[in-house]
Amino acid sequence: MLPPQISSTFHVHRGHSHLKWSKAIAPVLTVDSNDIVTFDTVDGSNGQITPTSTVEDILQFKAELADPLFGPVYVRGAEPGDTLEIEVLELKTADWGWTAIMPGFGLLTNDFPEAQLKIWKLDPNDSCATFKDGIRIPTHPFLGVMGVAPGEGEFPTIPPLDTGGNIDTRHIIVGSKLFLPVKVPGALFSCGDGHAAQGDGEVCGTAIETPMQVKVRFTIRKDMKWVTSPNYASPSSALTLAEDRGYYAVLGIDSDLLEATRKAVRGIIEYMVQTKNLTLVEAYMLASVSISLRLSEVVNMPNYGVSASVPLNIFSRSF
Repeated sequence: MLPPQISSTFHVHRGHSHLKWSKAIAPVLTVDSNDIVTFDTVDGSNGQITPTSTVEDILQFKAELADPLFGPVYVRGAEPGDTLEIEVLELKTADWGWTAIMPGFGLLTNDFPEAQLKIWKLDPNDSCATFKDGIRIPTHPFLGVMGVAPGEGEFPTIPPLDTGGNIDTRHIIVGSKLFLPVKVPGALFSCGDGHAAQGDGEVCGTAIETPMQVKVRFTIRKDMKWVTSPNYASPSSALTLAEDRGYYAVLGIDSDLLEATRKAVRGIIEYMVQTKNLTLVEAYMLASVSISLRLSEVVNMPNYGVSASVPLNIFSRSF
């Protein structure tokens, strides 16, 4: 269930959904620059996962229904060449969420071929979500999907685009501003895919997925000609995930950046299995909702270095 709805003059409800990016989709709402709009979004599964779901629902999951978009919103006066600024004002999760491993999806899909599902309890009065006894994940709600219509063509909702979409960037929390290049008149903004928490990379393929109430402010910017892909400005609080006890990191080294990332994630999973009494599946899910990924070295060819780190504060001191 969702908390009481955030109020605004302009509102996009759950029925205003679509499953592709296209300038041909008619707007459900027209607003002016500086107007505030609220959205009522369902989770990234599009309702296929519920609080009572089991792993059988993962086996029946239809990817073509995933990541529904809510909108689009036409911003009067936005023209190609402009930038649309989206200021995130409020984000409220439901009282539940889910994380899954889906066969054939995720960074380590060959390592984890079997379906898995975890249902989370989320408390709006608690800044953390319990993974299991001794492990608590700080919640930093954000939208995985925010974007505007591309200039030409139709595109599915799962891959990100230069115009935004499924960017899954955990730092775009309340207080952040996202800047998107406008390609069509009115911009045609849509959003969805609420997350209560996520690690960099969303490595198992899912975060803590949850329905979300959203409030944003739109501003047309004529002075940001450098914006040709998603840019964002984020408050410093978004960059800290309970790291006051430090973190443990593993470097992955390889001549291929993606393989270096896989090595780093495999290493941090093995660290958690060996030191935190977790199963491989638990450690993979935990990595997906908590780790940081950094390009530690990119100039000493032919190899690259990618670090995967886990904040130690997610573990109780006795764990």
